[in-house]
Amino acid sequence: MLTTPGFHHLHLNSVDPDAAIDWYVRQFPSCTKGEWAGYPALLSPNNVMVLFNKVDTPPPTEPQSAIWHFGWHVTDVRASLATYQARNEVQLLPLYTTDEGGSVLVNSDTWPSIGNVLGLTREQIADARARNVQPKGGGGFAYMAGPDNALVEYAGNYPAERFNHVHLWQEEPLCALLWYHQHLNAPVRAGFAGPSPTEADCKVPRGADRTWPALNREGMFRTPRAGVEFGNVVLTWYANQGAAPLASPRGQLQDHIALSVADLDAWVAKLHDEDVTLLEPPYRLGETRAVMIEGPSKEALELVETR
Repeated sequence: MLTTPGFHHLHLNSVDPDAAIDWYVRQFPSCTKGEWAGYPALLSPNNVMVLFNKVDTPPPTEPQSAIWHFGWHVTDVRASLATYQARNEVQLLPLYTTDEGGSVLVNSDTWPSIGNVLGLTREQIADARARNVQPKGGGGFAYMAGPDNALVEYAGNYPAERFNHVHLWQEEPLCALLWYHQHLNAPVRAGFAGPSPTEADCKVPRGADRTWPALNREGMFRTPRAGVEFGNVVLTWYANQGAAPLASPRGQLQDHIALSVADLDAWVAKLHDEDVTLLEPPYRLGETRAVMIEGPSKEALELVETR
């Protein structure tokens, strides 16, 4: 079995990569500005990158692709929030607590979630109100708008600040988990372990109940969910929230996700034998080579050879 790839980079399109990188470095000072393979780069201390391709017009974020947003661990989410509140260039995004209105900036300022679902249904919210359940406070997750209309999450409290995840949607979340395990040898994200899905039972319908807090007032569907790990970065996902199929991300703000592999030829042979869709055959990328494949919900995945 080939070794599980590492996380290499997230590739964004931007009208002003230098300004975008400066913004990210200011908000996440553990990161630095650099370059890789001729692309402007944001360098995270955990040896992963966000690369930027300059475009002439604002990159689209619709129709919705499988790539939803990305984010950082921070050491103190409350301290980060206070810092961002004092900065004119930061637009903080509310998390709605019900479809009736009301919002918070950190999820732990509303009713605590139950079990392994990061939100409550209408029925659970009514019960929490009736029992006068109070917020836990402390660490949690929060969002802000980044350059080029990026959705950026910051979550704490963690030991060190670093780029830590890309959040996706999937048409069939558990089938996607099976796909990443079978084709990319990806382990299940820590804390997500459960019965291993098979092709016979992975098509689990999206849960019927919306949950809060959510970035949209009408709430979001959070079951089923799944995720995998590549090095110390996780790809995690919920079901497609809408009725329209997820689109390709190519040319959008979040163009593709890149993973690092040691032997590109061996991976190309494996994926060819497994009938994985090849979007671009092997090509030069700076001083190395790469290939572009398609994931289970049309997400573009670049495999970058690193020796």
